[in-house]
Amino acid sequence: MILVTAKLGLVFSNRLSLVIPTEGRNPLSLPREKRYYVYIMASEGRVLYIGVTGALTSRVLQHKSLEQDGFTKRYHVTRLVYYESFQYVNNALARETQLKKWRREKKVALIERSNPAWGDLAEDWGTALPGLRADSSLRSE
Repeated sequence: MILVTAKLGLVFSNRLSLVIPTEGRNPLSLPREKRYYVYIMASEGRVLYIGVTGALTSRVLQHKSLEQDGFTKRYHVTRLVYYESFQYVNNALARETQLKKWRREKKVALIERSNPAWGDLAEDWGTALPGLRADSSLRSE
């Protein structure tokens, strides 16, 4: 039995599919969908930096480390205050371009809708969780 929903263009079926993995492949380790991010970093004085990345965590940690010379280091832009996620890189790049063209007031309003206190959304990224220790029983001799 197949149901078609014309309004939404969806097709539903009660048929089951059986997928047999190739030998040596774990069927539970399916590839994760790649995501792209447009993000806004800010300094304590609210200097803004807008960027795009495919690896938000590592990119934010780069900003926080202040290891690379440039805008981030010069203005101490280390707090993640806003981000959006996209499935396709072209959409992320278009959004980044759009945000960079906005006046400052509009960017501030965007941040304050979801983060009114301008808190660091990545405050605890890259830090060890309290109470967790390495399990020495897993070490090889």
